[in-house]
Amino acid sequence: MQLSPSSPRPGTGNDPEAQRDGHRRAAPDRGRTLLGPALSLIHIGQAPTRSALTRALDVTRATAGAVTAELEALGLITVDSRPAGGGRGRPSHRLAIDPQGPVVVAGQIHADGLSVTLAGLGGLLDRPVHLPLPAATDPVRLLRAVAEAGAELARATDRRCLGAALALPNPVTEPDGAALAALHFAWPSGTPVADLYDVEVGRADHGPNALRPLPTAIANDANLAALAEYRHGAGRGARHLLFVTSGHRGVGGALVIDGHLHTGSAGLALEVGHLTVDPQGRPCMCGNRGCLNSETDPDALFAAAGLSPEPGRPLLDQARELCRAAATDDRARAAVEHVIDRLGLGLAGVANILNPDRVVLSGLHLDLLEAAPERLRTVVAERSLWGRSGRVPIVGAELAHGALAGAAELGWGPYLADPQSVPVQFV
Repeated sequence: MQLSPSSPRPGTGNDPEAQRDGHRRAAPDRGRTLLGPALSLIHIGQAPTRSALTRALDVTRATAGAVTAELEALGLITVDSRPAGGGRGRPSHRLAIDPQGPVVVAGQIHADGLSVTLAGLGGLLDRPVHLPLPAATDPVRLLRAVAEAGAELARATDRRCLGAALALPNPVTEPDGAALAALHFAWPSGTPVADLYDVEVGRADHGPNALRPLPTAIANDANLAALAEYRHGAGRGARHLLFVTSGHRGVGGALVIDGHLHTGSAGLALEVGHLTVDPQGRPCMCGNRGCLNSETDPDALFAAAGLSPEPGRPLLDQARELCRAAATDDRARAAVEHVIDRLGLGLAGVANILNPDRVVLSGLHLDLLEAAPERLRTVVAERSLWGRSGRVPIVGAELAHGALAGAAELGWGPYLADPQSVPVQFV
């Protein structure tokens, strides 16, 4: 962090703010280590004013002022000198994400198509662009399609573009970034998706405002959606957050503990979709029967209703319509209750093992919760030791595009850790 030579240096005897806050000791360059924590607090909405940031970081006002000045100089935040609040003490400046600040490309591949958007800090997404899958869905062509779609958005903006991150509907190993069980597209197990995506992003033209080479990252969509909900949605304030979702097909899960994703030894933890909830149930693409994956996704809901989805329309949208029809249609209600009972069994089993303090449901599971909230909570309570005591709150996700928002978090990760790595301008 750079301090003006004429500015009083925090922590010295001639700094009146340091004298008032004498219990806080600020080393001359301490602000450098505080840039990341400060930006992260502003990013998740926990420091809307400079006084709030001062308290959260436990630093002097002068140090907080220097930190926010550096973040503003990097074009990441705005500092509004108009006083905020009318309480006691000195009015505090307002802090906000710079609406003209840099962006990252956030992308998602799902079973029925792909989505891309630009994302600034603060969990703010531009309107996503949704596209059909290309005719060929081999890894190179599919990753090329999403890379080129993101590059088109980057070329159309005047904002600096600092990275590209992608959410995938299958497990992704850490740290090598290989796709396992990519059954939606029949990719070979171990496909090096991280390397392939990096190549395709490097080939695409992102325009003059994009960093070159453009950093890339890739991860499982459920993990990323869970991280986004924890930071910006229904998971805020939870210590042990269990996230379960059903997208266009299949079921994913994730666990966030004290702000960190629990991904296991190789990035493959919390594959809750392959938890058995009915040994005699529907076949799963993994080769087993009755997995949560095959018992509680959109296909399962249509099967329970004895209906077939319309071709050419997104399956998830049709399944949500069927959930809403449960309010007036007996067949839809019976199907919803059947799937909810299976979902409740799965959630109870996972809750018994993990003891989460909050369960967040997304995708079709959110619609099931809204269609019959008491039925789902009753099944979990009856089957879970912790559910019987009412200690497993089940809530719906708040983010409309959780996986894309999570991809944005992934893309912003290096800069939240080290804001000084953000280039002020490109040459």
